[in-house]
Amino acid sequence: MNKSRLEAFSDGLFAVVITIMVLELNAPFDVTITSLAPLIPVFLSYVLSFVYGAIFWINHHHLLAATRRVNSAVLWANLNFLFWLSLVPFFTSWVDENHWASMPVAAYGAALFMVVFSYRILELVLFRLHDADALIVRILRPGHREKISMVLFLLAIPIAFYQPFVSMLMYIFIAAIWFWPEPGLERALSRKDICKIK
Repeated sequence: MNKSRLEAFSDGLFAVVITIMVLELNAPFDVTITSLAPLIPVFLSYVLSFVYGAIFWINHHHLLAATRRVNSAVLWANLNFLFWLSLVPFFTSWVDENHWASMPVAAYGAALFMVVFSYRILELVLFRLHDADALIVRILRPGHREKISMVLFLLAIPIAFYQPFVSMLMYIFIAAIWFWPEPGLERALSRKDICKIK
């Protein structure tokens, strides 16, 4: 199977997700600068969700760049990942509309947990399709960032019922973990180490 259609479809959905999120930013009817103050939490939630979208688009791009072949299992694993990603705008809006209330913040964390979890499933499906010495298998198999992120999400979700602001800070910290793609993978791709991408 050719992976180009998978990449094109995924890129299109990433663009739609980000577009949906920005449509939730409603401008105030007042013309004073103070009228923007109530929108600050909304804007901050949008920024965080945009950053998550950008992070996963970049990491997804690197993952597929190091992938030599795909099959039906990969297509379904990718659709599973995109499904959970597509729910992020909904939960972002719920957090915004309820001013960072406990339940929406916890649900937002659960949605992000599922994005990371489904991304890990996609990686594992790709590992099964490639040889043990393939680039993505050698570099990504440990899944340290994925495991750390999932543990932190599982801690942040119950914390949201007591301190939602603390949970939001934890979500920001998790985003920071993912901000740069896996260094070894990026270096290999920048060297065009195609011979090792099997």
